[in-house]
Amino acid sequence: MKFTVKAITIAIAIVIVFVLYSSLYTLEEGLQAIVVQFGRPVGESVTEAGLHMKMPFIQEVRRFEKRLLVWDGDPNQVPTKGREFIWVDTTARWRISDAKKFLENVASEEGAQSRLNDILDSVVRDQVSSSELVELVRSASWEAPEDEALKEVPKEREEELKREIARGREEITRTILTEAQKIIPQYGIELVDVRIKRLDYVESVREKVYERMISERKRIAAQFRSEGEGRSAEILGTMEKELRRIRSTAYRRVQEVQGKADAEATQIYGRAYNKNPEFYAFLSTLESYKERTNPNSVLILTTDSDFYHYIKTADSGPTQAPPAP
Repeated sequence: MKFTVKAITIAIAIVIVFVLYSSLYTLEEGLQAIVVQFGRPVGESVTEAGLHMKMPFIQEVRRFEKRLLVWDGDPNQVPTKGREFIWVDTTARWRISDAKKFLENVASEEGAQSRLNDILDSVVRDQVSSSELVELVRSASWEAPEDEALKEVPKEREEELKREIARGREEITRTILTEAQKIIPQYGIELVDVRIKRLDYVESVREKVYERMISERKRIAAQFRSEGEGRSAEILGTMEKELRRIRSTAYRRVQEVQGKADAEATQIYGRAYNKNPEFYAFLSTLESYKERTNPNSVLILTTDSDFYHYIKTADSGPTQAPPAP
């Protein structure tokens, strides 16, 4: 009898402990919870971390993140207002603001991600389609470059660079956030921020852009070559002019020096002749023998010619000098 009472007491104690254990639950920091009874939420969401109670067996706890969550959309091909097709890659930050609404409408984070895909993709597509590409790329604080930086830019590109930005990328992003925030709260979600991660041309448009860039670079290169050739011709012309001037000056100087040398030589020859006319005539005759001896030529002279005067009188005494040749 005593054994039966003891066993019943232990069983009751175990049941009580089990019931108490089933009626208590803990909530970690950074999480929030909603109590569900037969699949339907009961009461308000629990956001304070710690130990909490629920009805055992018939109620269960669904836990959700209270911290910021990341949404990354798939890149979409969207036409701009100017009909340029671009890839738009968007990201967002969101949190669960009302766990009860969240559970009733999307049930889980996967469901929330799917709903965000539909809403944000639609809003982003609407805003991109109603905006010019230049507004999506630049900010509202864009300032056109100085005239000095626009010298190498084609006229059609210069107008585009000087164009004023009406909205700008930041304002478009804020508009996307504002429009999405009007829809999302009904799902128990708070959208904190939306950003455009990347904008890129589609392949067909990118090839055309590359071709235009190559064409512009070639035009600028041709302009540089033309300017370089003009400068080269100018330098060569200046060099030729300077070279002709130097040659002319050098030739004139040579002629002056040569003229002075000839005059001085003539004076020396004259003084030498006046000192000893006979010796000068003899020396000049010997030099003429040397200069006029040519194996390929024939010189016909009579024996009475003065050319052989000193040869004929070599063994005789001093004679009167013949006229210098």
